[in-house]
Amino acid sequence: MSTGGRLVDLVQTRIDEFLDDRSPILAAISDDTAPMSDISRDFLRFGKRFRARFAYWGWQSVQGTDDPSDLFGDGRRSDLPAVIGVAAALELFHAAALVHDDLIDASDTRRGAPAAHRRFEREHRQRGFLGDAVRFGDSAGILLGDLLLVWSDELFAESIDKLSDRQNARAARAEFNRMRTDVTAGQYLDIVAEASWPHVREGREVDSALTVITYKSAKYSIEAPLAIGASLGGASLAQMAALREFGLPLGIAFQLRDDLLGVYGDSELTGKPTGDDLVEGKRTVLVALARRALTPSARRTVDELLGDPDLTGEQILMLQETIRASGAIEEVEAMISANVENALDAIEGAPLTADSRDALTRLAESISVRAS
Repeated sequence: MSTGGRLVDLVQTRIDEFLDDRSPILAAISDDTAPMSDISRDFLRFGKRFRARFAYWGWQSVQGTDDPSDLFGDGRRSDLPAVIGVAAALELFHAAALVHDDLIDASDTRRGAPAAHRRFEREHRQRGFLGDAVRFGDSAGILLGDLLLVWSDELFAESIDKLSDRQNARAARAEFNRMRTDVTAGQYLDIVAEASWPHVREGREVDSALTVITYKSAKYSIEAPLAIGASLGGASLAQMAALREFGLPLGIAFQLRDDLLGVYGDSELTGKPTGDDLVEGKRTVLVALARRALTPSARRTVDELLGDPDLTGEQILMLQETIRASGAIEEVEAMISANVENALDAIEGAPLTADSRDALTRLAESISVRAS
């Protein structure tokens, strides 16, 4: 099995163990909490585990070995359980963010299945509860996201307690705390961008969209996991600088690819309806670039339709073709390529293990060309 495959298995095992430990606590409170356990477990059974992978390779890049046979060594690698636990905690945090993000966007699906709040809504209807099913689903979804946030912090704390170096544990905690503030602020900036776009000064739309993706996605998806993992290993200033210079542009490329998939992605691969970002009214870099190139009349049409929850298939197709004709897709692809190149340049010759540089290069390639 590949290193990546074994890492994912170890992280999934740690997640399962943690949920096995917490589920009885919920059950002891009331049988009615069963959906919270069930939905949490289902939600955490899938995913690409990018954050876990980057956290692991952040650690490996400063504490690892260039001997591939020793990647998961024994006695000399006593901090590995702590690293795996931290990687699993990042996946719990990611799940919490997705639950809340789907609520904010009123998304119906996630990874090809009903979003968490829709599952709670269905639970309300199936059990014949009183009141509004949608409101119940939204309220329960908020609480599930909060619970996952609490659990992610508990697992993170348990994991860094196992570290042999307490200074490294404190450094990792500081990075984790900063990540949570960044992504929450970025999520707020996202909803501000959707609500305030008519008031954004002409020519600032792209910069505004880039600020959103930097804090909502780029830092928390790649830069922060790398920094957390590197902190676990006691990274030097030079090592941390190289990893940040790699992680931020790659994180931007990661989200720019998501922006393209949100408009043109294959629903069978993304688990979301094609054109979902258009229905949700996402003010992405792609949309900002398209608006900048459109005629005033075409721009007005896009502005009128973007974010309409009742968009028809024909209207979605029309918006897709309008954006394509603007040349915005080519501009975004060029931005993705430039950011990936900048990321790879940052680790070339950096004071990191050769094996980790190879792994990070492969991850960069998979992120930049993925279809889901």
